[in-house]
Amino acid sequence: MARDPYQELGVARTATSDEVRKAFRKLAKAHHPDTNPDNKAAEERFKRVSAAFDIVGDADKRKKFDAGEIDADGRDTGRGGFPGGGGGQWGAPQGGGFTGQGGPGGRGGFRNESFEGGDLGDILGEMFGGGRGRPGGAGGGFGGFSQRGADVRARLEIDLVDAIRGGKQRIAFSDGRTIDVTIPKGAQEGQTLRLKGQGSPGRSGAGDAFIEIAILPHAMYRREGDALVMDLPVTLYDAVLGGKVEAPTPDGPVTLTVPKGANTGARLRLKGRGMADAKGQRGDLFARLVVTLPDPPDAALEAFAEDQKAKRPYSPRRRG
Repeated sequence: MARDPYQELGVARTATSDEVRKAFRKLAKAHHPDTNPDNKAAEERFKRVSAAFDIVGDADKRKKFDAGEIDADGRDTGRGGFPGGGGGQWGAPQGGGFTGQGGPGGRGGFRNESFEGGDLGDILGEMFGGGRGRPGGAGGGFGGFSQRGADVRARLEIDLVDAIRGGKQRIAFSDGRTIDVTIPKGAQEGQTLRLKGQGSPGRSGAGDAFIEIAILPHAMYRREGDALVMDLPVTLYDAVLGGKVEAPTPDGPVTLTVPKGANTGARLRLKGRGMADAKGQRGDLFARLVVTLPDPPDAALEAFAEDQKAKRPYSPRRRG
């Protein structure tokens, strides 16, 4: 037999309807299976609380329980008698057994009304987005309760520039659904995005989708922690004489100044143009100069090189 419903809800027998509803709401929220996944103890407590509210939260049943006509499970106690038998309200007809009016499931016995269209369904609907199924009552099971849909997980590969700048990308799930994912600026490798209500559908609402971010290698930019490094081809003339050159960055092209006498391997720093860290702070971008000869070869340049080689030889491999 179930516990006294007043004790189960933690309210006095003199509690008002509003106090009863408030107590049930608090307990239901604390022990609801959606907020306690795989917790059998919480599930059983939720069933008992719901069954208690089915008695105390229904004015007619509460009156009968207080009068001793039904027990904590909503079953007839036999104290009232059936019509036509012994002068009481409830009695036994000739031939024994119950009449069609009494007993569990009859007009005088246990009903699903409070679950199907009354306070319990309304309260659960308000708290958990629908679901008026019966979460367990007198003698009932938990299987009829409306469950939230399952969460889904997926891995999304994005371009390094999209990780820096943000953007949108479409992803397809195994069930055939496609959704557009908004990539935040400064997205991190392994970061998980939660898309509320984009999981599998359920009677009490859809679950969530969790999207793990993977950043693909880039053809131009190489990562060194939060810094980026790129090779920047420059002409022999700019390397010798110095000059202004245009350099691509994840945020768009910028103009760099190449110093006179620059060699391949020299790095020019572009502050705050690299990757973003978890706090949104950007690292730097380094342009590694690559001195590039004309293509096709320049005859005048070749003649100059021959002359200088004879007059002013030097070795780039010499140290000191």
